Amino acid sequence: MSHGPSVIHQGPAFLGVERSLSGRRWLARPGDERLAQALAQRLALPELVGRVLASRGIGLDEAESFLNPTLRDLLPDPGHLKGMDKAVERLVAAVTRGETIGIFGDYDVDGATSSALLRNALADMGAKARVYIPDRIKEGYGPNAPALLRLRDEGVAVVVTVDCGTTAFDALETATRAGLDMIVVDHHVGEAALPAALAVINPNRLDETSPHGHLAAVGVAFLLAVGLNRGLKAAGWYQSRPAPDLMRWLDLVALGTVCDVVPLVGVNRALVVQGLKVMAKRANVGLAALADVAGVKERPDSYTLGYVLGPRVNAGGRVGEAELGTRLMSTDNPAEAAEIARQLDGYNKDRQEIEAVVLLDAIEQVETRPDDGRPLLVAAGENWHPGVIGIVAGRLKERYGRVACVVALEGDQGKGSGRSVPGLDLGSAIIAARQAGLLRAGGGHAMAAGFTVARDKLTALSDFLAERLQAQLEGDLVPLLELDGALDAGAAGIELVETLAGVGPFGSGNPEPRFAISGARIAKADVVGSGHVRLILTGAGGKRLKAIAFRAADSEMGHALLSSAGASFHLAGTLRVDTWQGNSSVQLIVDDAAFAR
Repeated sequence: MSHGPSVIHQGPAFLGVERSLSGRRWLARPGDERLAQALAQRLALPELVGRVLASRGIGLDEAESFLNPTLRDLLPDPGHLKGMDKAVERLVAAVTRGETIGIFGDYDVDGATSSALLRNALADMGAKARVYIPDRIKEGYGPNAPALLRLRDEGVAVVVTVDCGTTAFDALETATRAGLDMIVVDHHVGEAALPAALAVINPNRLDETSPHGHLAAVGVAFLLAVGLNRGLKAAGWYQSRPAPDLMRWLDLVALGTVCDVVPLVGVNRALVVQGLKVMAKRANVGLAALADVAGVKERPDSYTLGYVLGPRVNAGGRVGEAELGTRLMSTDNPAEAAEIARQLDGYNKDRQEIEAVVLLDAIEQVETRPDDGRPLLVAAGENWHPGVIGIVAGRLKERYGRVACVVALEGDQGKGSGRSVPGLDLGSAIIAARQAGLLRAGGGHAMAAGFTVARDKLTALSDFLAERLQAQLEGDLVPLLELDGALDAGAAGIELVETLAGVGPFGSGNPEPRFAISGARIAKADVVGSGHVRLILTGAGGKRLKAIAFRAADSEMGHALLSSAGASFHLAGTLRVDTWQGNSSVQLIVDDAAFAR
């Protein structure tokens, strides 16, 4: 099987690379060349940067707002979402009457940030809140009736579910009958039927006309906080107390938005840009403590959120205590923050070890099975930790360029998690499987899904999903690498890299620009650290460029780079500014390579 994420469209191979050293076909990211030139001229940018903007669908009219996104221009009126006004009305009553508001979250980063955001905002508003995060293994995803009834018994009158609840029909029915007012704040795709709730605020509910379906749950929760703040102001609540500054919680919104891998476009882009500015001030003592434990020295960016802080917040829900992340982001006690950050960092190390074992087992399953050519891989194992199966599914997807589902089997059922490739909607296939009676529970969105399946239905489920995904497919699923252009090793200067950073924050919907350094000669290659290949490249004019290929020493690409001193290569990757002892230089982070013909 071949490696790398797949994209379903074709075109001439970029730089003639039909099969790279990691088995991928290179493609130029499609974009309008005339628009690229017009953007470069109007914004006084290098043409290469104009091409990057054009290939991300940025037109002349929106370029300024894209490069300098503000919430003033992009934050929608909360009231445009169905259910919002009803929810605000009920919560205004709860706050002014002194009722305790329950917050039922999810155990991932989006759920933890949503829960912490609402808890913190409600506290700032002078309200009482009680957060409940379910245990991933004992309780599973979403609201469950026993937990909701327990909240009622503790004196909670109204419960807001965040990042879950849209398809929790039975649990919400039981809670509503028991006298709880339920408000759902979610972004997962629902069905035609809505659960029994006072209000369902979800930009992706089927009858919703909002253009903001790309919001993460934490973005929807922020809109609820803005709406509630406005409602309390209108009710005269702030005549005797200061009104809160909700903008101070945008660091949580940015973290949840990046980590839930929703597209960084429109309002999401503004939320992340502004949230990163808030995070740089280190006002949230929990996030500051986590950054310290993780060794974050530089100004945070989307990479810091998605790959450094996010996995540590997630580790509590994966292999530790589910509510640790929310507690970390809600505390204003530096000593407590430092202790929780230390615990989360420890859980993250545990998670990495568990994940490595499950990943090896899953790869072995995939590689000992004959390749059936289907767009779906399924790996299932006894006693695999349910907390790491989503990450392992993501690794399999990256490695093989196919949709991957990983199932942790225990007793008569399995908990599954899936990750998809661009162009194939896994969430809708999972919902169809649930409606066809093949799943006990399940849901998700285009790129990721979770489910519970009876052990004896696993084969039937695999066949059903493979068929549904195959039907969505146009042509073959070829592992591809999309590139934003080519440049000589000597053209990769610090100024270019800093200009490209203005196109960030990068993430889903706005991938980090990836270039080919074309026809570069390898002046030096050696192995450093744990299997990283370090390179010095020379371009046409003899200018040098540093490069590194992480964990590549044992791969076909690594072997070729290490044994071909003086040979000419095209190297694909992203450009970074590397600062060491006060000196800055550009470094290429190598994703792929091919011999230059």
